[in-house]
Amino acid sequence: MPAKNYKLVYDEYGNTKEIKVHTRGVGVHGNNYVNKGTAFSERERHDLGIDGSLPPAVRPLEQQVKNSVEKVLKKEDDIERYIYMRSLFDRNVTLAHAVIATDIPRFMEIIYTPTVGLACQQYSSMFRSANGVHIYPGNIDNAEDILRRYGHRDIRVAVVTDNQGILGIGDQGAGGIAICLGILMLYTQGAGIAPWHCLPISLDVGTNNEKLLNNEEYLGWRHRRLTGAEYVKFMQQFAKAFKAVFPHALCQWEDFSKQNAFAVRDAYLHDLISFNDDIQGTGAVTLAAVFAAMKVKGQKIEDQVFLVHGAGAGGIGIAEQIEAALIEHGLRESEARKRIFTLDSRGVVTSDRMVEPYKAKYAKNPVQMSWLQESTDNSLLQAVKHGGVTVLIGTSGQAGCFTREVVEAMAANCERPVILPLSNPTEKAEALPEDIYQWTSGKALVATGSPFPPVELDGRKIRIGQCNNVFIFPGVGLGALASGAKEVLPSFFTAAAKAVAELVPPEDLEAGILMPRVEKLKDVSNSVALEVGLAAIREGVSGPCAFSKFKHKNDPARLKTLIEKMRWEPRYLPLVSV
Repeated sequence: MPAKNYKLVYDEYGNTKEIKVHTRGVGVHGNNYVNKGTAFSERERHDLGIDGSLPPAVRPLEQQVKNSVEKVLKKEDDIERYIYMRSLFDRNVTLAHAVIATDIPRFMEIIYTPTVGLACQQYSSMFRSANGVHIYPGNIDNAEDILRRYGHRDIRVAVVTDNQGILGIGDQGAGGIAICLGILMLYTQGAGIAPWHCLPISLDVGTNNEKLLNNEEYLGWRHRRLTGAEYVKFMQQFAKAFKAVFPHALCQWEDFSKQNAFAVRDAYLHDLISFNDDIQGTGAVTLAAVFAAMKVKGQKIEDQVFLVHGAGAGGIGIAEQIEAALIEHGLRESEARKRIFTLDSRGVVTSDRMVEPYKAKYAKNPVQMSWLQESTDNSLLQAVKHGGVTVLIGTSGQAGCFTREVVEAMAANCERPVILPLSNPTEKAEALPEDIYQWTSGKALVATGSPFPPVELDGRKIRIGQCNNVFIFPGVGLGALASGAKEVLPSFFTAAAKAVAELVPPEDLEAGILMPRVEKLKDVSNSVALEVGLAAIREGVSGPCAFSKFKHKNDPARLKTLIEKMRWEPRYLPLVSV
């Protein structure tokens, strides 16, 4: 439905209270924000000119949800379930989100990881309808005009990818937009950002994926990737257009290559309200697990020694977030960095090597550490033994690299080692939780990046907490928007991590569980949003919420009210025929 055919009407909190519809008949069915399917009331059918186009019975949302859940779960596999859910979303966003809300852990696996990886790979062959924005060298000069087409939707969050570093499967060209679609559905589930306020954006700068370039069905820009000055110019044009059209919207960078991830994030830290989820979201959710582990251990974070195995965007993002937390807890920058080891394919990152700029700040001087002077000693096992590591974090994608020797070395360093094998999908995990518990006699504190079933230990089942970024980014986005933050600061992610750790129930902590349940996503997102908003106020970067008439006035109670009231819930809105 064209923009002129409907108008969103808001309450004082910026939440949509009704939709004014300026069209009748088929145009009503054709808009997924307005369409209610069989749930249109008799009055609505008459007023909107769709009487007779539907069977007589009115089926309420609850019955629609029940029927849709049954249909989707009868599908043969998760990719078919993904196709069904995307098709449902394209017809009726309210119903789609009401279905997801019935079982967030299960449906998250369908609309996001791991199924969305297959959707990226099969994007061109399974394309059915247009979703989001595709900006490429052929239209970058018109980027501002393209984005303005979405101005009537009052865009509040955009997830933007250049499609190069997709979920461990690499360069997926135009298919990467499926990642953005999935993440924005989680923004709606977690933070209550209404679907019409969300915009997925693919920056299609080409692909180096030979399979795509040689596939006649490929829908993307069929050229090799822009690099160097051409890439920088493209990004500058996009950022300028985005800021001109959506000056108050949050821009989440997603799945860039590790080289570009840091460069793009840092280039627009102050120009856009933006952050990189792979770097900062991953860092924050890992820090949340560390904070929870400190509660269990009864120790301070500043007394730990950290090793991050895997020095890509996620690994260095984790190191950065740990560093920020250590500094916040009283250490100087140099002291904090001494407590953080990073390890890549060549071993511990050292200052006598030529390394990428983003790795350099955690490089260790081998002269100061005798065990690093011999290259044969520069291994994960030696680093754990000689570095006195108490928190071991895996982002390497190397399945099984946390061997029994490595885990036992961790157990020799402290009573309750923290071991976080975060690589996903599941088959790339650095160790299996069951093995870690067995090798440490149940003393290790474990959280993973992929979902794992509970582990039986001493006659009881232990839930495996998942370090899932979904605990972070919806709340960060909501908190930034509600507080009117002018930029996204590192302190926001420390605040988010503490909020997540606080929501792990005492009985779970007692059992050594480090993360909340995904079922609590809404509660977690609200708590994260409040703490992020308060951090914005403390740091002096807050202002009036651009999307609400209700002013928080830097008052925590009013900010909490705004966060709660500006949430959209998947319920059918009144439609007013105009």
